[in-house]
Amino acid sequence: MALVGLSALLLFNQTYLSQIMSKLNTNPRTSPPPPSNASNVLPVAQNVSNGDLSNSSQTSNLSTGNPANSLGKVFNKVQGSVVQITSKVSTGFQLNGEAVQQSRLGSGFVYDTQGHIVTNYHVVSGSETVDVTFIDGNTYTAKVVGSDKDSDLAVLLITDDFSGETLVPIPIADSSTLNVGDQVIAIGNPFGLSDTLTTGVVSQIGRLLPEEQGGFSIPNTIQTDAAINPGNSGGPLLNINGEVIGINTAISSSTGTYSGVGFAIPSKSIARIIPSLLKSGTYSHPWLGISGANLTPDMEKNLGLPRNYKGVLVVDVAQGGPAEKAKIQPANVEQSGGTFGSTSRITGGEIITMLDGHSVKRMEDIIGYLEESKSVGDSVKLTIVKNDNLSSPFTLSCVLEKRPSSASATISQ
Repeated sequence: MALVGLSALLLFNQTYLSQIMSKLNTNPRTSPPPPSNASNVLPVAQNVSNGDLSNSSQTSNLSTGNPANSLGKVFNKVQGSVVQITSKVSTGFQLNGEAVQQSRLGSGFVYDTQGHIVTNYHVVSGSETVDVTFIDGNTYTAKVVGSDKDSDLAVLLITDDFSGETLVPIPIADSSTLNVGDQVIAIGNPFGLSDTLTTGVVSQIGRLLPEEQGGFSIPNTIQTDAAINPGNSGGPLLNINGEVIGINTAISSSTGTYSGVGFAIPSKSIARIIPSLLKSGTYSHPWLGISGANLTPDMEKNLGLPRNYKGVLVVDVAQGGPAEKAKIQPANVEQSGGTFGSTSRITGGEIITMLDGHSVKRMEDIIGYLEESKSVGDSVKLTIVKNDNLSSPFTLSCVLEKRPSSASATISQ
């Protein structure tokens, strides 16, 4: 499974808009060429509507207020609170001495009545100001007032006079109450087709979303089969009550086309991170300073562990980080072909089996627990065993520090 890189996820180049709109009626799987830095990005699924939703036949279904149409009720409730975001970034090229800019389209939603809009970091990265367009066609300038690459979240503030606009924030629900099979709704602007609704179910929860550009993974994301297309980034994933339970951010595909696997940042992360972005413009993630590996049958055999042993093997420790200060010891890994894998020879090392009394089975458990339950400066107790002395677990205490920037990150947590 090839995961779309966050820095290029679901963004749509305005240059291709006319091409796409002319082809959608005959070939709904057509997509613009992918960016050069990601081979399997921008997969495209058939859209709910064949054009701008405000002018399509889909409008009659969603706007009539049919009491039996719960999806229509949700759409009517939130349509004025979902916006299209247009940003411009430099291409690095010049034409006649002037920098050539590239337009990107994404989505967002109203966070409060003061003019704050929540979206994805990758929708506005590289831009200081963007255009925000509401369903009534009104467009306002907004500035980026806070962003966090590691969670792919950003907050905008409308700087124009918007007194003539009625801002209705979308309520934010608790994503921790979600269950597999729950119906969800995505509303956004795929391919620039404004106010498009797609629906599906929660396919799974607690997914770890890797960052393929050398950054930190995003834990506890929501997997859904609701169609998420280029331009949906930053738009809300809603429950059947019209409440935000996630922000659409990524798709996974090995073919370059939509395959029914999308990911959303959970609302629990929104509720934790956005207030900090509003207050200071940044968010500090807690950091342990290790890289770990999930135990596989080959690794268990290599280390002399019982079959199906549960825990995370520490394979690297950041110099000067919290784990090193607590004297956590990484394994000795002789890598085959220069990469860590099943053919690597592993000796020694320590295996983390619990955090603060919570069982650890995979690296996702460590990342998710620290991200959701801990803050910078908190202590965490690690229960550790050595592969040659499983009967004698011991406990170490670490004081979590501020995570370094993604640009310098070589350690996964």
